[in-house]
Amino acid sequence: MSEVEAKLPRKRFYRQRAHANPFSDHQLEYPTEPKLMDWTRHYPQYYPAKEGEEQKKVEFADIGCGYGGLLIALATVFPDKLMLGMEIRTKVEDYVHERIKALRIQKPGNYQNVSIMRMNAMKFLPNFFEKGQLSKVFFLFPDPHFKQRKHKARIISSTLLAEYAYALRVGGILYTITDVKDLHLWMVKHLDEHPLFEKLTDEECEQDPAVPHVRTATEEGKKVARNQGDKYLACYRRIEDPFYKN
Repeated sequence: MSEVEAKLPRKRFYRQRAHANPFSDHQLEYPTEPKLMDWTRHYPQYYPAKEGEEQKKVEFADIGCGYGGLLIALATVFPDKLMLGMEIRTKVEDYVHERIKALRIQKPGNYQNVSIMRMNAMKFLPNFFEKGQLSKVFFLFPDPHFKQRKHKARIISSTLLAEYAYALRVGGILYTITDVKDLHLWMVKHLDEHPLFEKLTDEECEQDPAVPHVRTATEEGKKVARNQGDKYLACYRRIEDPFYKN
């Protein structure tokens, strides 16, 4: 690729409406089960594994990753972890793809651990991840769906939390942040009520090296900061099933 092609994409050419209807048919491609997913094009440096090495798997998932700010920030903080952004909007997915491609060329050896996929996590998350595969799941500034009749489309719900708990290993962390207090209270309520999640203390959150980037790395987070708005953070640890018997 030439130097011109390696330039970072301009966001203004990839603008799209802020949110998409998760219940619409978006003509997405997905494997019928995780073992059938080919990750080679996403992480060519790691797939397939070299002889004698264990195959690395995606561990961090940014659900509704937007323009990829968190992924890019965490790529060098956790260089040994494979990270995947999931975004339903076509143009936004294209932007992040081009951004990662350019960064890999500009800084050889870096950003090989991040990738982007167009997908609907509300429908297809178990198609991509095995039980307990993930160690971190991020929900940063999700669509608040203000109208009560739209609450069923919120990304945190009792039903969806069961799927997130399936994919998240015991000890893994689920991160939520929003500038909408009502949505924050909604997410906290559902997480508090779920038997497989335990809220981290404020001190535990502040000691987490991912949290500063959760607050500041995304486009939405920067916009809230510019407008001097509030950000409501809540982090939860995946715990053992209290009713599970070996």
